[in-house]
Amino acid sequence: MSPDWRVPVQQGDQLETPPGSSSLLETWLENPRTSNSSATLSSCMSMEPCACPEECMFTALSHADVTFRKMEGYLRSRQLCDVILVAGERRIPAHRLVLSSVSDYFAAMFTSDVREAKQDEVKMEGVDPDALWVLVQYAYTGRLELREDTIESLLSASCLLQLSSVVQACCSFLMKQLHPSNCLGIRSYADAQGCHDLQRAAHAYTMDHFLEVVAGQEFLLLPVEEMERLLTSDDINVPDEETVVTSLLTWVRHDTTRQRHLPLLLAHIRLPLLQPQFLADLESNPLLRDSVECQRLLMEGMKYHLLPQRRPLLQSPRTRPRKATVGAMFAVGGMDATKGATSIEQYCLRRDTWRQVATMSGRRLQFGVAVLDSRLYVVGGRDGLKTLNTVECYNPHSKTWSVMPPMSTHRHGLGVAVLEGPMYAVGGHDGWSYLSTVERWDPQARQWSFVASMATPRSTVGVAVLNGKLYAVGGRDGSSCLRSVECFDPHTNRWSGCAPMAKRRGGVGVATWHGFLYAIGGHDAPASSLASRLSDCVERYDPQTDVWTAVAPMSISRDAVGVCLLGDRLYAVGGYDGQVYLNTVEAYDPQTNEWTQVAPLCLGRAGACVVAVRL
Repeated sequence: MSPDWRVPVQQGDQLETPPGSSSLLETWLENPRTSNSSATLSSCMSMEPCACPEECMFTALSHADVTFRKMEGYLRSRQLCDVILVAGERRIPAHRLVLSSVSDYFAAMFTSDVREAKQDEVKMEGVDPDALWVLVQYAYTGRLELREDTIESLLSASCLLQLSSVVQACCSFLMKQLHPSNCLGIRSYADAQGCHDLQRAAHAYTMDHFLEVVAGQEFLLLPVEEMERLLTSDDINVPDEETVVTSLLTWVRHDTTRQRHLPLLLAHIRLPLLQPQFLADLESNPLLRDSVECQRLLMEGMKYHLLPQRRPLLQSPRTRPRKATVGAMFAVGGMDATKGATSIEQYCLRRDTWRQVATMSGRRLQFGVAVLDSRLYVVGGRDGLKTLNTVECYNPHSKTWSVMPPMSTHRHGLGVAVLEGPMYAVGGHDGWSYLSTVERWDPQARQWSFVASMATPRSTVGVAVLNGKLYAVGGRDGSSCLRSVECFDPHTNRWSGCAPMAKRRGGVGVATWHGFLYAIGGHDAPASSLASRLSDCVERYDPQTDVWTAVAPMSISRDAVGVCLLGDRLYAVGGYDGQVYLNTVEAYDPQTNEWTQVAPLCLGRAGACVVAVRL
């Protein structure tokens, strides 16, 4: 039997038939084999979806594949082609329908009222002929080969033809090829092509591998605009600013005509953060000594060292350290939902991420941490049952722990800080009473000894070092929190009183920045309500005037907050808001008096000890 063919037409269409023959429509109406009902005919003529049961429908799963293979055959045999693409000396036949179906560029060209839509030949200016042929074949097959020697011409052509899937594949291929010897070139190329993901990946790779990049040929050949772009970045992965200066001078020496750009480029160097001896050597450097503007910039750096008391007034983009030069921040232990965290998390400023790096040997709450010789000393605290006098030391380089001699007194709620070499353990609670005593650890003699006691016993006290003195801030001496502040002079072995804070605070976080002392968060007791008990308040102390001043508050209240200076910002880490142990972290910029959110901790914790370590 012949198949039951139905050709749908719209109502009103006229079907021409040879003279003397019946029309196709008449044949349908007269032949019951080809026309089951008038309803079927009406549906077909109106082009509406067929109402046949689903089991009557047939789908050829390989239809698209077979069709495109057939079209590929027509391409190779040059049959039914209706356009020729001309690139250089190469002439590539193709089918407009196929090209338009995969390329937005060709779709716009062939379906718009433009000259090329009617031409049999279309000139493709600025397109590599081989790349164009590869992409035409891709339009028919969906396949292409990615090779190092052709990837750039292929990416350029696919960007022009708006083949987004090919662009993405080429960019992914180049990301895998990134190397210190080629990342600058790939970054520049991606920028020119408008491939933003590839550009960002190449830039990040350049920042991460800066020390290897500057040793390569691409770095020496950088144009001045690209060099300036590098120097302005906060994300360069360098141990110090001296490394950046050395790289700049190497680039200038490669082509001495670049010397005229030094005033522009030197303005992006953080000169005040250079070591004084290094600055002095730069002043007499032949490349810099004859430039008035270079000498002015160097003098600015000198003033920063010669007038430390004026540093708060000398702040500028050149005094802001690059992220990699400030070290890492560690959050140690604290109270969490399981009643005591033993983990240590490390924060990377460049990546704005936290990760767990170590675990303490056991649970400690209300302990202290200080940094000596890039090692973390974990001091005292309580384990939930008893108050501790033990001390352990963590080496972040070797990721190892060692046990140190214990303090003479068991202490929790103590404050710990390093002043001029020795480490001090201040106040706390011994399980029976609030303490005013202070012990000092001598790292040379490896022993603890007592120094002068504070005037007031203090537990949950905030401790920090400023201008050669040790400050004990707030805390509590029983049922009440304290406003009072004392400072210790190690040369006279005496404590003296300072102006009190505006608010009583226990569990207060303290840190210093350019001659000022900051008291952050904490709690008040006794208090009439939870809202009045917990604090988002931040106060700044000026030792020159002996005055406390309120500055911008945190975004939320934080009791038992960990506070640390990292770079030129103060970080408030975790804490307790009256309901949950917080994993949120915010950073305070003293220059703008603003707080901003940064990456959260992996684990919510209150009473974590937070310190910065130069790695």
